[in-house]
Amino acid sequence: MTPGQVGDIVIDGTRVRATGAGAPLVLIHGVGLDLEMWEPLVLHLQARRRLIRYDMRGHGASAKPPGPYKLGDFADQLDCVAAALKLESFDLAGFSMGGMVAQAFAAHHPHRVRRLALLHTVHDRSAAERAAVAARLAQAEAGDVDGSIEAALARWFNASFRKSHPAAVAAIDQRMRSNDRAAYLASYRVFATGDAEVLLLLDRVRCPTLVLTGEYDTGSTPAMSKVLAARLPGATLAILPGLRHLAPIEAPEVVATTLDRFLAA
Repeated sequence: MTPGQVGDIVIDGTRVRATGAGAPLVLIHGVGLDLEMWEPLVLHLQARRRLIRYDMRGHGASAKPPGPYKLGDFADQLDCVAAALKLESFDLAGFSMGGMVAQAFAAHHPHRVRRLALLHTVHDRSAAERAAVAARLAQAEAGDVDGSIEAALARWFNASFRKSHPAAVAAIDQRMRSNDRAAYLASYRVFATGDAEVLLLLDRVRCPTLVLTGEYDTGSTPAMSKVLAARLPGATLAILPGLRHLAPIEAPEVVATTLDRFLAA
């Protein structure tokens, strides 16, 4: 896929979409979602950048090999996509679990990531936070789809947004319901434990980094983001007032402005 080309392609089992032109920015979605989560943000960025997003393994239209999965599998998937698109170096943004993948990739390929954006990314969970995500995993493993999704939507969006933008919320609900159960659980197990693995890699991340989350994000909390930013040399911290976990969908213009400012610095 050449710069300026529009449409979805498949690279070694991975669905990839690229739009816009300019410096490449690769976007990695969160667990249980797919590349469609980026579309509200893309509208605000594609005039200035070549935006490349893809479905992580086990998600969307990408391949869903049997588990167990490892964090390294997801980083290797990004490596494969970048190599196929001949991206020698690029800016990289990861959301939630995508932020874990982005950190792992940046740690193992420091010369290839120009700037790194960690959006609503979990960092070094406390014992209570580990117990909470383990409980959510257990709920999903037990097959409580309705309860799991309803709780997620309440954590991810403000009540006012859910009321005023029912179609956007319904799209996320449907995405979650359409996940392949085995692949989703294999991915969620990585999400539930991957922050401990990433913590061991942080000293290898040397590129300029933006750490961003919402004021009311209860999973990727402001406290986590402050600690993460402090552990990365010269990191930029952004706490978005009044927002929860899915700020790229609830307030894409706010996220785009912050991301644009960081990438252009």
